[in-house]
Order: sequence, then C-alpha cells, then structure tokens
Amino acid sequence: MTADNQAAFVQTLRDAVGARHVLTEGDLSAWEVDWRKRAFGKALAVVRPGSTEEVATVVRACAAARVSLVPQGGNTGMVVGSTPDASGTQVVLSLTRMNAIRSIDAANLTVTVEAGCILQTLQQACEAEGFLFPLSLAAEGSCTIGGNLGSNAGGTQVVRYGNTRELCLGLEVVNAQGEIWSGLTGLRKDNTGYDLRHLFIGSEGTLGVITAATLKMVPMPVAMMTAFASVPSLDAAVELLGLAHKTLNTGLTGFEVMGDFALSLVRKHFPQVNIPFDGEDPYCVVLEVSDHDSEAHARDLLEHMLEDALQDGCVLDAVVAESLAQAKSLWHIRESIPLAQAQEGLNIKHDISIAVSRIPEFVQETNAAIAEAFPGARMVTYGHLGDGNLHYNVQAPEGADAEAFLRDQEKPMNALVYAQVDRYNGSISAEHGIGSLKREKLAAHKSPVALGMMRSIKQALDPHNIMNPGRML
Repeated sequence: MTADNQAAFVQTLRDAVGARHVLTEGDLSAWEVDWRKRAFGKALAVVRPGSTEEVATVVRACAAARVSLVPQGGNTGMVVGSTPDASGTQVVLSLTRMNAIRSIDAANLTVTVEAGCILQTLQQACEAEGFLFPLSLAAEGSCTIGGNLGSNAGGTQVVRYGNTRELCLGLEVVNAQGEIWSGLTGLRKDNTGYDLRHLFIGSEGTLGVITAATLKMVPMPVAMMTAFASVPSLDAAVELLGLAHKTLNTGLTGFEVMGDFALSLVRKHFPQVNIPFDGEDPYCVVLEVSDHDSEAHARDLLEHMLEDALQDGCVLDAVVAESLAQAKSLWHIRESIPLAQAQEGLNIKHDISIAVSRIPEFVQETNAAIAEAFPGARMVTYGHLGDGNLHYNVQAPEGADAEAFLRDQEKPMNALVYAQVDRYNGSISAEHGIGSLKREKLAAHKSPVALGMMRSIKQALDPHNIMNPGRML
C-alpha cells in the first residue's frame, strides 16, 4: 500500500468510527504488546468502534483494501493471538468501547452482553439481579466476553458449568465480508441446520468478529463453601475428586490442585498470602461446593466428605472457610501462582489436558523425563484437576539465566511434553487456545483430517484471509 493509499484508508476508518477512535501515533503498547510480553507488534492503526454497525463498516473497508485485522478484547491471552505482527500493516480492532449489558431476561435465565464487557462487570451485574454468571478465571478483572468466547475460556468452575462454549446460547457476529449475523435469540432448542455459533466460539477471531452474545445465567446459590486440603499425592487428589463427585454431586463447582513448588513460589514472592499448613505436603487442593438449600447443609456435606477422606488417607489435613473473606483468601492462594511464577522469572508454559484418571501417571513419568533431559528444571504444576486441565509449567534451574533457558530449551522442552501428551491421548491446549505461539505445534499434533476440515472452513468464511491471519492455521 502506498503512502497516499494508506492515508486514504486511515481516513476511511476515521470516517467510520470518529477520528479520536483511530489511533496511529503515540504509545500503542497496550494494544501492540501481548500480556506475557512475548511479542512486540506494530499496528497500522488501532480502531475502537462503538457499535456493531461500526465494526461492520471497518471490516468492509479492510476487506476492500485487503488489509488484515486483529480483533482484540482485554489483550490478556497467553498464546499471542490478539496482537498485531511487526509489519505495521494490520489493523487492531479493539472492542473495549462496546461494553454494554444489553438486557437481562430473568425468566429465560439469559443475559445479552456486548463483546467488550469486562467479565467481572458481567458477573456483578448478574449478581445484582440474583443470578450467577459462573465463568471465573484469574484475569476476570480485565478480560472481555468477546475474548472469552473467541478462546473458549475455561477457568475454575468448568467442573460444574463447563467452558464458555457451554454458557453461550447465541452470538452476534460480523463476518469477513462485513455482514452482520444476528443470532441472539437465546433459544435452548433450535434445530435448523449447522450450529454456526459453535464455529465462532474458540475460533480466535479467524472467522469473524464476535460483537455480542446471549449467555446463560443460573440462580445464585444460597451458599458457597470453600475448603483447602493437603494430600499425599496426585493419586490421592484424584481419589478425593471421585469422593467429592460422589458425595457432593452437582454441588461440586471447583476442584483445583497445586504442587508444593508452585505454592513455595507464592510463599516466597507474596509472604502476605496466608497459606494453610507448613508446605511439607506434595500437593494441596482447593475445592468449592454450591448449595441451593442452606449454608448449614453445604457445610455438613463438605465436612462429612472431608472426614471420610481423612479416614481413607487421601487427605492429610483440611480447613473449611468460615466466611466469605476466608473463602476468597483460599482462592487467592491458587490465583497467586501464575503471578508468583512471573516474579520468579521467565518460564516455559504448557496448558494441557489429560483424562483425569491418567494425570498422576502422566506427571510422574513426564517429571522423570524432564529431570533426566533438563537437570535442575523446576516443575510448577497446578490447575483444574476437576476437568483434567493442568498448567504444567517449567521454571529454569535455581540461579540459571531464565532468558537463556527459555530461548534454548523451550523448543526441546515442548517437544518432550507434547510427545507425552500425545502418548496419553491428551490435548496440547486445554483452555488458552492456539494463537501464533502454538500454530506450528497444532499442525504437528492435530489430525490431518481435522486440520483439512478446519482449513476448508477458514477458506469458505474468509477467502481473502483478512481475519487474524497467522493464528491457529
């Protein structure tokens, strides 16, 4: 694109959304640098539309000029999927101005919300009406609903409510041609052909731009109880999970596991965080139960379950939160792990899923293989045991150059871990997505037949490859 053509194109964008919402100069790092600071891009422009119609106008302009665009929400992703490349030729489409909660339908148990709405804002709005929006993750104060849908985010309550996909009943989308598809009916039954909604959820902006969604709410539980327990092994944690399923049934909403080294990093970098027990046990778990009867009923169920677990030997010690503040404090321990790991230095991250029953064997075998191949590497193992999702991360050896470790060892480390994941019939990405960081790895570990179908869908919906190119495929 010549300088004159570029200037004319930028003016078209300004005409579409207003000059002050098209950013081309100054510090644009909030949009051009990913959350983990793994990628430093350069945008042709950052465009901040205020409505679905403005999004459609911008997409039509990009399609006509063959300019690729990168949809972006809170820019909190982990796989470099929502920041521009370094070419200076891509438009970043920031949806944060589109943050309205359009309606709450109490009788239908649905909420319709725009893509730029912060997850925590949506949670609070539902709570004010007596409902729970159960998607919960560490970045909920900054991530957006559009990003949650684009990456099919998981979080801590998947064991009960499912990923974002399971919480979505309808979408509003601008396709790659700049047309608006409105599918915000909120219907739980609509058997009229292909379910287009599921194509866009988890597509990471490669097929179109999600501008709004109709999502499920659930009645706010009467009580939510949280417990923190130490366990002698991952096998014991899996045994405890089975007991929790049997005893608590659908009341079990969250079940997280944390390895001893992961918790030691929290103790080291956030000494103000109060962690129960002395840190000598191999693993701890935090679990949550929701109850629609009463707090007394929830506490009785949870305490009896933990008593049985203590007698069986799958729990060494346990505490049950006596207040909402204590419950938040226990969850804060789990949420502090990624922050503490970042404080410790650069690290190699793996967001994997394995059948719950096989996780202990996987960890034992893969830990041994890593210890042999990468002496001194420190394993930061934690995550959503309830749904089989582990954050199986690797910290550089004590005193080593973390930047050099990441640069030199990330590729062979990934090869080892992902080969193990394949052996255990798992997935190399459980909830973070593919982005550009895992694109080549997806090609190596996904079925060729599945990849072929995915490419056909991409070609059909985005023939000119303007929607977030270089991601996923």
